[in-house]
Amino acid sequence: MNEEQGQQGTGTGGDFEEHLRELLAEDANAIRPAPVPYPAIRRRGTIERRRRVAAAGAALVTLAAMFVGAYALAGGEGGGNTVASTPPAGATPRTPATPSAPPAGPARPATEDQLLDGITFGQAVDGLEKCLAYDRSHTRGPSGFRTDLGAAEEYRIILAMNSTGDSNAPGDGMHVVAVKERPKQTRLICNVKDGKAKGLNTSVGSDDVPGAGPVTADLSGGKLYRQSVLDRGNWKLPFRWGLIGTAEPSVARVTVSYGGTTSRAALDHGWFVASGVLNRQVTVAPRIKGYDADNKLVYDSDEDENYEKRLP
Repeated sequence: MNEEQGQQGTGTGGDFEEHLRELLAEDANAIRPAPVPYPAIRRRGTIERRRRVAAAGAALVTLAAMFVGAYALAGGEGGGNTVASTPPAGATPRTPATPSAPPAGPARPATEDQLLDGITFGQAVDGLEKCLAYDRSHTRGPSGFRTDLGAAEEYRIILAMNSTGDSNAPGDGMHVVAVKERPKQTRLICNVKDGKAKGLNTSVGSDDVPGAGPVTADLSGGKLYRQSVLDRGNWKLPFRWGLIGTAEPSVARVTVSYGGTTSRAALDHGWFVASGVLNRQVTVAPRIKGYDADNKLVYDSDEDENYEKRLP
């Protein structure tokens, strides 16, 4: 090999090496991993966060809608229907308050006009209770038998008014009239003076007689509308009077004329109750008339053979 060839070889070898380096560099670029796409990753993360925020917002809106709907169903301000809420587990449910029962006692009269002379219903009840206690403490008859009048709550008070003392029973007081239907029709007229029961008249069972009309005056009603026979023609005036009796359902109106004045009676569960004030002496008993719904006269005490028309 001559010197020229050695230089050419060297030159050729140098070109080869240079070409090899170029090839290696190209291969290195070919197998080198691509740079990390940071902008793409950041853009994808931003999109993902926006999607999560949107989903959370939708959930909050749904919860808010559910809350508003529940509030509306539960009768919020201005709402209508009420839905009972379920107490949490383990909690003691609240028991609704039970309305208290009305206090036991006698029934009130049908109209306030049956409580006269400023007597209150409470005072009338107190008088009735005193009279029933008086009856229970009363000595039994020789046979040991005495009708049990029962308790005050079994009765209906139909009349309460002032009572005027006379020669037979001095001292003014208060009359209380009460009735009950079970177990037997019972009527009592009680007189209370100075806070104590001083007299009691009772009737157990119906006073109706065969052939009686649709209106029947109480047989002992004279205790309410007259003074003692001892004072005949010399009654204490003014005199508060009353009159009671029974009336059939067909009777729509009852009137009572006494001492020159006529008053309309109250109808109270099969009873009629009349009252007034006398300002003059009388000798004739009250006159009673009954009318039906068509205002037809169906009873007149002047035509009743069983009714005592004159005072004794």
